[in-house]
Order: sequence, then C-alpha cells, then structure tokens
Amino acid sequence: PVQSAFLTGLREGVVLGVRAADGKVMVPPVEYDPVTAEEIRDLVEVSATGTVTTWAWNGSPRPNQPLDTPFAWVLVRLDGADTALLHALDAPGPEAVATGMRVRVRWAAERTGAITDIACFEPAGDGTPEGAHAAPHSGEFTDAVTGIVAAARLDYSYSPGRAQTAYIAGLSEQKTIGERCPSCHKVYVPPRGACPTCGVATTDRVEVGPAGTVTTYCIVNIKAKNLDIEVPYVYAHIALDGAGLALHGRIGGIPYDQVRMGLRVEPVWTEGGRYPDHYRPTGEPDADYDVYKELI
Repeated sequence: PVQSAFLTGLREGVVLGVRAADGKVMVPPVEYDPVTAEEIRDLVEVSATGTVTTWAWNGSPRPNQPLDTPFAWVLVRLDGADTALLHALDAPGPEAVATGMRVRVRWAAERTGAITDIACFEPAGDGTPEGAHAAPHSGEFTDAVTGIVAAARLDYSYSPGRAQTAYIAGLSEQKTIGERCPSCHKVYVPPRGACPTCGVATTDRVEVGPAGTVTTYCIVNIKAKNLDIEVPYVYAHIALDGAGLALHGRIGGIPYDQVRMGLRVEPVWTEGGRYPDHYRPTGEPDADYDVYKELI
C-alpha cells in the first residue's frame, strides 16, 4: 500500500512520504519503521521543491541514465521531508552545483507511475523559500499503480587469464582442456589456475573427454527469453572422461524423459566449433554409479 501510493502519486504529480514512529518523514517512503521494524502507513504529502544535501558530478552519462548530457547525482531533502531522495540534477556544469542549493522537480512529459516520472531536478534559484511542511494524505488514488516493469541489463568485460585462455583456445579446436592439481591430482574443467582445495597452482594441462557421463540433471519447463529451444529440455552436469568435476551442458538427441544418471554423452559442436551446443547420447552402455558417484 505504501509503495503503490508513492508510485501512483508520482504519476499524479504528487510526492508522498511516510511518517515514522519518531515523527520523521521519510521520502522515498518505506513500509517498515527502520528503528522499531513496525509497519508504518501514515502517508503525508511533501513539496516538489527541496535542498541539495550532497552531490557528485557525472561527466560521462551511461546509456539509459536519466539525462544524456553531463549532470549531477544529488541527494535532495524535499521540503517537509527528513530524509533525502537520490536523483539527477540538470545543471550546466559542476560549478553550478552546491550543497544547500534549492532545486525543484521537473516532471516527465508522460508519467506512468515509476520513479522516472521525476525526469530530474532543476535549479529553483537560491532565493526560493522552503515550501509547506508535510500534510496528511490518504494515499487513495483512482487506478492505483500495482506493479512496474523495469528492464535490467548487465555488461561484463571479461579477462580470462592464463588458465581460461588455454581452455577457450582449446574449444576453438574442439578440445576440452583442463588443469591437474600437482597435490591432489584432481583435473579441473574449466581450469581455475589454482586448486581451491590445496591452494597450489595448476600448470599441468590435460585434455579430457570428449565423451562424458551425466551425473545429475534437471528438466527445464520454462522457456527463456531469446533462447530458441523448445521446452521441456534437459540441462545436466556432465563429468567428461578424465575430469575431476562435472561441467554443465544441455542434453539433446534424446527425449527429455529418457535422460538419466549414468547416460554416456558426447558433444555436438556449434557451427565453427566455438563451443559445444549440446551433448547427445553416444550409444554406449550407461556408466556404473560407483564410477561417477563422487562427481555428482
């Protein structure tokens, strides 16, 4: 009820906070008192103007940030609130930003009931007086917001290192390269560069597979976005011959309900041989449980 009222209020151009047990008004609102952990529902309306409490200049905006030109990240204590709200401040440069400056909300042209309904903050002028203090609000709106859909994206820059570089280079030749621990003699695939059990470097490279044994598996019944595989399908842990632990891969070439522990499989490589697309049965007899029980 608290978050719904807050988001619906933004859609209607109203900023709502919640009053905690000690009388402090928190914006953005929370549903449980940070001191007593009790539920709090005492909604109040605060001003759309406020004061910058601290800031940091962002000279190189990233994709999908609030503004596509340099701006300041600011914590703004809105008039009537006792806590600060994090958002962007549209300013011509860092020299135009200061702790204590007065700012106001710039509302988005189209509002849907999300924090992005506040497009950003903008300077309100040093002489802008503080607005009214928090006023009670019922939190009731027509057609209240009950959920939001927000896209999420993570971009990674991966540096593989010595061991992983050899592993990746091996895949390009349709080989699976692991490394053996000189102490416990376990062969790690993919290699990690060091044995996590013994704490020593693994430098002895070993080619394993290509065939292996299904040690355990799961049946996937939920279709993943952008993955062109019909459900149900099977993902399994596969102990390649000569490896000291199992890696995971998709099982194909067999009905999902016939996949089993001990099934002997071999890789089917992608076009160009960059990595195995999936594993399929070799036609060999199933492996005895005692052979792979330590690799489950």
